[in-house]
Amino acid sequence: MGWWQVNADTLAHSRFMLSPFAETFASLKLLHAGTGAHPGEEAWLRAHLPGYRALLTADPVTALLVRTGLGKAWIADFLTPTPRDGETFEETVAQVRATGPEEARANLRVSLAGPLPAALDRDDLPERAAALLAYVWTEAVRPYWDRRRRVLEADVVARTAQVSRGGWAAVLDSLRPGRTRWLGDNRLQINLHEYPPREISGAELVFVPVTPKGGWVSWEEPERYAVVYPCAGTLADPGGRTVPASLGTLLGTARAGVLLLLETPMSTTQLVAVTGQALGSVGRHLKVLLDAGLVERRRAGRAVLYSRTAAGEVLVAASHPGQGDVGPRN
Repeated sequence: MGWWQVNADTLAHSRFMLSPFAETFASLKLLHAGTGAHPGEEAWLRAHLPGYRALLTADPVTALLVRTGLGKAWIADFLTPTPRDGETFEETVAQVRATGPEEARANLRVSLAGPLPAALDRDDLPERAAALLAYVWTEAVRPYWDRRRRVLEADVVARTAQVSRGGWAAVLDSLRPGRTRWLGDNRLQINLHEYPPREISGAELVFVPVTPKGGWVSWEEPERYAVVYPCAGTLADPGGRTVPASLGTLLGTARAGVLLLLETPMSTTQLVAVTGQALGSVGRHLKVLLDAGLVERRRAGRAVLYSRTAAGEVLVAASHPGQGDVGPRN
């Protein structure tokens, strides 16, 4: 397994951040795989996979570049610049475009674990990669970015709350279950590959959520390191939030759906983005749930966050007979 040596100060100063580029690269990976993890991804693929495949059919060199760069064991480093806080997609993709041709070819040889095909022995690979990423951003991510950003913000709020409840170990274990894990002794497992450990104490460490499943790590050694991880399934998968019939009958389907979402703290704006309901409707649902003592609110900086009370947890658990506790799953 691969792991990083992280001292207490580095972990204490680490933070979550959003990256439109990371979301775009994760979407590229999803297009490459061609199979969604839930109904929401399948619908997105039906809308955008035909255009993506047509583009690569017309450009076999770029198609080969994608297959090689995504690799089976390792993503070519130049395709995943380490995100910076507040950086736009255009600023990050410019780093891909600025990669030296020989560096790009060297990265691809590592990804392929062997010699490059003759078709990739050329100097325009960074430009081709940047152009493809720009296509994915423009056609398949930017139209949805406002909603996706709010979903990702909700995940960050939930993870931050989890830090305060259970400490960093619980959060790190849940980012990419089976891959990321706090090993103790200042060691953070970041994947299952057998690579030498890296000493990153004193570096900047960031955690970046994306809505598609999967994830990766990147770094600008020795200053900056990033772990990209899929956001919580209850946020990313609209089709996975089936409202139990009994709870829907009691509260109404839309209101019960809001209560189910509040297993993690969320603001009104985030609830609007995730549910697709109008602001006024979400506000009315929250008022009823607050008056019934099923949710509570608290201020976190400039945001007002809502979460289930103990009574709300009991009600949700009672609507899932035989499933035990239905509390936070992050």
